[in-house]
Amino acid sequence: MAPSDRQDAKYFTDLQNGIVGWEGMNDPKNPKNYANPRKWFLLSLVSLVALVSPFGSSVFAPGASTAAEEFHETSHILTTLSVSCYVLGYAVGPMFLSSLSELYGRRIILNVATCVFVLFQIGCALAPNISALIVFRTIAGMGGSACLTIGGGVVSDLFEPEQRGLAMSVFSFGPLFGPVIGPICGGFIVEGAGWRWIFWTLAIAGGTFTTFVMIFNRETNPTILIHRKTKRLQRELNRPDLRSCYDAAKSTDSSKGRFILRKLSMPLRLLFSSPIISIIALYISIIYGCLYLLFTTITGVFQQTYHWSIEISSLSYIGVGLGFVIGQIVFALTSDRIVVRLKSRNNNVFEPEMRLPYCIFFAVCVPISFFWYGWSVQARTHWIVPIIGLFPFGFGTVGIFGNLQTYLVDSYPMYAASAIAALTTCRSLFGALLPLAGPYMYEALGYGWGNSLLGFVTLAAIPMPLIFYRFGRTLRERAVIERKS
Repeated sequence: MAPSDRQDAKYFTDLQNGIVGWEGMNDPKNPKNYANPRKWFLLSLVSLVALVSPFGSSVFAPGASTAAEEFHETSHILTTLSVSCYVLGYAVGPMFLSSLSELYGRRIILNVATCVFVLFQIGCALAPNISALIVFRTIAGMGGSACLTIGGGVVSDLFEPEQRGLAMSVFSFGPLFGPVIGPICGGFIVEGAGWRWIFWTLAIAGGTFTTFVMIFNRETNPTILIHRKTKRLQRELNRPDLRSCYDAAKSTDSSKGRFILRKLSMPLRLLFSSPIISIIALYISIIYGCLYLLFTTITGVFQQTYHWSIEISSLSYIGVGLGFVIGQIVFALTSDRIVVRLKSRNNNVFEPEMRLPYCIFFAVCVPISFFWYGWSVQARTHWIVPIIGLFPFGFGTVGIFGNLQTYLVDSYPMYAASAIAALTTCRSLFGALLPLAGPYMYEALGYGWGNSLLGFVTLAAIPMPLIFYRFGRTLRERAVIERKS
């Protein structure tokens, strides 16, 4: 793990040896030394986009069947894909957007990507057929994915480890809660104005937030800030020999093209060079795939089983939504406190694995929902029973995602955006592809055994957080990414 640039002297300015860095631990231009109101304001700007973008992933779910009817499309796979293809964009975009944010800065990449997100929402609103809709939503997802990975980098840029739990809970509220409120809003929009107005609404909301972010957001990537400082001092002092402390701390590449290629491949290198990232990515992908399978089928379940209308059936997401909210509150209030307590017991030495002890508690909650929800729908119990049954899933998912994503930011602070990108790519592939099997699974097994199958899978995965906690440090130290950089 890279040392903190506030505590390691090699990240301080030493003009005698040609090194440009921070002016000591308390340099006010270091993002970690910003006043708290400024830190939270900058994080809130990214979080705004991180709410709208995931909102767009599921808001179309209630309107997919209506759009298919308009396009005279009878394929269930293409209809489902028109919803999940957006998440497929989430799998592609982070692989290069996160690296570009570490190469050219968080601000410029976020601005460009969110503009792509907004423009292709307009394309979706004007789509002439379902094939065009799938292509436009995939590209919109690629643009909208930037905030998911860059947000993790911003948390690493601004906050110390003891503050990152709360910061990550604020940032991750949008990525987790956005997909929940999406179908609720989408159902009423479809019923009142038609499915195309879903995308006009996204374009208006996204355009407003993007404009606000472009005006008020500032660069927080420390390597970019020091690079700009180095360029300025080279001109002012007429010393072309000066170089950034972050370049001096790493081996240099003989070719600029080779350096850029290494940067762009960082998410894949992290994914395959760090065993802990690979295992965490697999675990979260399973949970995320189940999440989106539920998102793409819940509306249909309540329409068919309880004969609800489109707008009323969208309210069935309230159970999982409340689980997200309560889980978010619990994670925000406890994560950093546990880290502080464990750090004090460890001679005030921080270890990233201190983030993981109570992740097992959240993991236990996930399979409960599948058995509860599935069999209550199968038995056609009162509608409130399956809705309540989705609460543990939302609660557990928040705790799992929050703890594990913050753990990766703690473990790879210099490559936080790329580490989150590796995670986002894997989970998004599962989120895009697993829902395609949902209708066929429920048709073959029914809602009871179909959801029980998912319950058994997540039940078998419960020991995974214990493995992360017990062997995380060993697996993390096997990564060779730092030496290759």
